[in-house]
Amino acid sequence: MFILPDLPYPSDALRPVISAETLRFHHGKHHKAYVEALNRLLEEQGASPGDLESVVREAAGDPARDKLFNNAAQAWNHGFFWDAMTPDLQAPDGDLAAAIDSAFGGLAGLKAALVKTGADHFGSGWVWLLAEGDRLKVLATHDAANPLTLDGVVPLTVCDLWEHAYYLDHQNDRKGFLEAWFDALPNWTLAADQYAAARGRGPAWRYPASVRPGGTALRTER
Repeated sequence: MFILPDLPYPSDALRPVISAETLRFHHGKHHKAYVEALNRLLEEQGASPGDLESVVREAAGDPARDKLFNNAAQAWNHGFFWDAMTPDLQAPDGDLAAAIDSAFGGLAGLKAALVKTGADHFGSGWVWLLAEGDRLKVLATHDAANPLTLDGVVPLTVCDLWEHAYYLDHQNDRKGFLEAWFDALPNWTLAADQYAAARGRGPAWRYPASVRPGGTALRTER
């Protein structure tokens, strides 16, 4: 079954934007709960799929599998979110920087677009920087929805818009959280790798393999 991956940095490494308390609750309770619920649902089905991406894609859009999709997609979203951040301040460069300049007029334009899209988003969800081939765009998704269900796009980075991601540290100031997050935490190295993958130059990020790799497929009968 699927694991709760360790954080790629200490729980206090993202301060002051994200406190250790928030990160411990967010990772150790919220993400863990999604993984545990996902594994229970798969066990009930008698399925042990080898990759989480296939679970998300196969369950998407099927009302009978809403619970499976929500937990699988949220497990994936959180796993990508942790890796999409770094305590080591970075700036995009190379092909990614050029693409950002082309799409948004520079990093300040990307920040403005991402912050506005995330702050204006009603309710829970995620705000993504996506690549569609060479082209970049910003998109917000509701609740558990993620880009795995969209044809031809690869996520470069993401910020969590659910209140549990920022409320202890920023209260109801989602816009302030997004601004601080963008200035300090994006992992532009991962984003560059993802941009390369979007253009067919290497593999895209994947959730850590299940404990029982290469298992049985999801059952399709109702």
